Amino acid sequence: MGNLFGRKRRSRVTEQDRAVLQQRDKLRQYQKRLSLGLERERALARQLLKDGKKEKAMLLLKKKRYQEQLLDKTENQISNLERMVQDIEFTQIEMKVIEGLKIGNECLNKMHQVMSIEEVERIIGETQDAVEYQRQIDELLAGSLTEEDEDAILEELNTITQEQLELPEVPSEPLPEKIPEASPVKNRPKPELVAAS
Repeated sequence: MGNLFGRKRRSRVTEQDRAVLQQRDKLRQYQKRLSLGLERERALARQLLKDGKKEKAMLLLKKKRYQEQLLDKTENQISNLERMVQDIEFTQIEMKVIEGLKIGNECLNKMHQVMSIEEVERIIGETQDAVEYQRQIDELLAGSLTEEDEDAILEELNTITQEQLELPEVPSEPLPEKIPEASPVKNRPKPELVAAS
């Protein structure tokens, strides 16, 4: 199931990376062995001092001191290897950037070959000419109406306006007159009541 879609996964670790990482791992193993040896030798030196063997304890401590110096050198070498790995990675990134810039420059050069400055200037000039030509046509169409045409347009406008403002027809027959009926006084409201309400 490791190959789910049928294609192999490419490792990003190069042969150079592997070689550097292997060296680093070997140095770390060596460093670990030295550290364990230093602890044993310190314990042994203590035992020798308890037993009264000062000369042997002194010799063992000299050996221990030498191994500590080796341990420091090993640590420096590991740091150098890790710095080298980082430098290699950064250089690879730089190479990819340079390759990208190279491809981009090639694309730009191809585009510049297709579209030269003279070609762009020609297209802009043609566009300006076409806009000017269209403006002249618009002016001719706007100015081609005669005075009679203007009068006809105004008359048509007045006709449309009148159609929109037409009122309903007034009846020609006279309206019947209504005779007002006399209202009795008793039904009228009293003035005091009207003011109170």
